[in-house]
Amino acid sequence: MDIHEYQAKEILARFGVPVPRGGLAYSPEQAAFHARELGGKAWVVKAQIHSGGRGEAGGVKLCRDEHEVRDYAASLFGRTLVTKQTGAQGKCVYRVYVEEAGDIAQEMYLGFVLDRKSERIMIVGCAEGGMSIEELAEEKPEALVRMIVDPAVGLAEFQAREFAFEMGLAPGQVAKMCTVLRACYRAYRDLDATMVEINPLVITGTGDLVALDAKMSFDTNALFRRPQVAELRDKSQEDARESAAGDSGLAYVGLDGDIGCMINGAGLAMATMDMIKLAGGAPANFLDIGGGASPERVVRAFRTVLGDAGVKVMLVNIFAGINRCDWVAEGVVRAMREVEVKLPVVVRLAGTNVEEGKRILETSGLPIITADTLADAAQKAVAARAA
Repeated sequence: MDIHEYQAKEILARFGVPVPRGGLAYSPEQAAFHARELGGKAWVVKAQIHSGGRGEAGGVKLCRDEHEVRDYAASLFGRTLVTKQTGAQGKCVYRVYVEEAGDIAQEMYLGFVLDRKSERIMIVGCAEGGMSIEELAEEKPEALVRMIVDPAVGLAEFQAREFAFEMGLAPGQVAKMCTVLRACYRAYRDLDATMVEINPLVITGTGDLVALDAKMSFDTNALFRRPQVAELRDKSQEDARESAAGDSGLAYVGLDGDIGCMINGAGLAMATMDMIKLAGGAPANFLDIGGGASPERVVRAFRTVLGDAGVKVMLVNIFAGINRCDWVAEGVVRAMREVEVKLPVVVRLAGTNVEEGKRILETSGLPIITADTLADAAQKAVAARAA
């Protein structure tokens, strides 16, 4: 789960990371009020969407007076920002953040991510910030500083100092960087985060370190024990299909194809999507109904997949171990009657109670296309789409 910049800053500030003063606005007038409240002669107005690259998309601007703050905020509300991370559909702006402008002497990059190879938290830093880590890694890989943190020990003081020196910081700034590093690590660890990123982390004219921008992502599976994080969720920034599926307890990822998929097990889902591509088609989604799929759960999955207007064929591929093929078959039949499915449905069943499942499908009187193998199911789905 992602959160907004202002939310990430509020969290990091509670752990001890210095951040600029700012205020959240839901209207142009509120944005201008925050500018007056903050004082000063310049403010930065930032669109709050779940994406990087907002500046390049016109979502960040330095304003010199309250009228400019109001006018720019007004131009952002309701606007769809398209960045490299949002895709062509973009994301709509419903809130903006007004922040005091700072005195920037140097910009740096700092990130905490899960390194799956070492199964540890990795800290990544660079003395040149303000650009995406992908560009930094591609253009100047030698400039990146990396450090692995053992979760059994945590981030030790000597490791933080070593990292700060490798970043090329002056002796007077090393202690400040250590404070930032250890605060970010605690936030990552204590809140089940999957990423903490500060880009840029700036050195001000007075030598202080300030997080000018911040991003945080969290492990969705851990939200049940982090209610203070779960309440930060903004569904307006999520794919509506994925949000609805998540509320129903389904693992769903929307894709760009037109063959809707309902499958049990992530590995089987990946194999099914590969087979669809091999057969000349394109999957519209990744949907894992999980184990123990009751007929009711199957119906919810059908509604989720068919909620995508681009779906032209439905492919159900179930290998029943914990699941039962007869349960799935009952769910398919009920869904086709309740939802009034008008597009072709291809079903492949294997495993527990498969014969009973096939019997239920055959005696339903519904135009269900059955398949015996995954390859056969994929080919029939592609053929039905072209028909």
